[in-house]
Amino acid sequence: MADIRMTDEEIRELLVSTGAIRHGHFKLTSGRHSDTYIQCARVLEYPTLTMLLAEEAVAKLPKDLKVDIVASPALGGILFGFAVASALDATMIFSERVDGAMVFRRSFEVPDGARILVVEDVVTTGGSVREICDLIEADKGEVVGVVSMIDRADSICFDVPYYPLLRIKAPSWQPEDCNLCQQGIEISSPGSRNLK
Repeated sequence: MADIRMTDEEIRELLVSTGAIRHGHFKLTSGRHSDTYIQCARVLEYPTLTMLLAEEAVAKLPKDLKVDIVASPALGGILFGFAVASALDATMIFSERVDGAMVFRRSFEVPDGARILVVEDVVTTGGSVREICDLIEADKGEVVGVVSMIDRADSICFDVPYYPLLRIKAPSWQPEDCNLCQQGIEISSPGSRNLK
């Protein structure tokens, strides 16, 4: 791993410069409005930067944390999870949704007692993380922690330690409460379910 440690401001600047963090007036996938849009896929376009951020995330983990497997929810968490697994020299698996339920497919297995680090790109509500944690525990694995590139939630609590690389205050509002709408500022809908 690199010995370089980035400050939160340097990480934020890198994410802004790649377009992973944008500011303006946005309609989120949920239908809510925000002045901040996060699309980690934009930084994941750059493998060298992705590996750098993964190394920074691993540097925040306790030195004595033993990880056998990194597990990520598809689709957003896969690339960052792979990079974190590489930085940890661990194996990596991912879950997918089938008929609305999170499952492991592709012959992925969770060995009994395996120590698993869950890695996501962005945590907003924590729902996908909780689902994959439940899936791991049902397979008799042990979730030892959660890592995300960005935590945009106000106060997410998991049953295990949480190590976000960067926390961002990104409030959102119902459309009728949006001050940006009231100012007449043009809105964009960049989310995957809001494609134009």
